[in-house]
Amino acid sequence: MEILWNIIVLIVVGAIAGFIARAVVPGKQSMSVGMTIVLGIVGSLVGNLLGSLISGRGFELGTAGIIGSIIGAIVVLLIYVFATRGRSRAVR
Repeated sequence: MEILWNIIVLIVVGAIAGFIARAVVPGKQSMSVGMTIVLGIVGSLVGNLLGSLISGRGFELGTAGIIGSIIGAIVVLLIYVFATRGRSRAVR
């Protein structure tokens, strides 16, 4: 039961972090709600990595809190926007 609870919390925090990151980063990101949640979950992992590197604890695989998740999601979204910037122009 605890594993199910952790998954639900991860999805909710991922959704919050993903939607906030999409609101903060300028421009239009063509993402579904599911991809926004995945963005937040990946952002949580990146936020944990950045936090562990800054604090000097070394690499620990895990999730960050809500602030770390939002910061990580913003970093991941900026990388995504810059990586796909040229593709949208080439398709038109």
